[in-house]
Amino acid sequence: MILSGKEIERRLGTDIHISPYDPKRLNPNSYNLRLHHELLVYTTDELDMKKPNPTSQLTIPEEGLLLEPNKLYLGRTIEHTTTTNLVPMLEGRSSIGRLGMFVHVTAGFGDVGFSGYWTLEIFCVQPIRIYAGVEICQIYYHDLLGDFEIYQSGKYQHNEGVQPSLLYKDFE
Repeated sequence: MILSGKEIERRLGTDIHISPYDPKRLNPNSYNLRLHHELLVYTTDELDMKKPNPTSQLTIPEEGLLLEPNKLYLGRTIEHTTTTNLVPMLEGRSSIGRLGMFVHVTAGFGDVGFSGYWTLEIFCVQPIRIYAGVEICQIYYHDLLGDFEIYQSGKYQHNEGVQPSLLYKDFE
């Protein structure tokens, strides 16, 4: 079952932590998260799952940044979230999708106990100018039934910035 906006607000400070929080970004069954000004791009054309892949940092200037089609940009949310006893999920906003921009390629599913900033896998089908601070995606929450273990992986938990793939650690 998906939590309503009123239930999200009621659980703030207990099962749900969003910082900074602004009640104006609360929706009927989700909460809008904003795009931070930092992005990462991979600097090689060929990526290797078994190795750390080099990245370069971009900063979104006040006048915006024009994204190129068929290129992956990694961004992050301004908001830091922590969730216990619920499964957090991330989706792009429909207004963003209608501009041909995808906010997450595959990773919209969070783990119970995740605490950190959400890394966004940004991809566009045509050139689009983006701006820091835009409400880019929405987080929503599912109830969790049955016994569970809280997410404790060291790969992405308690991250501080944009996270490139750390899949290579699975091969170590």
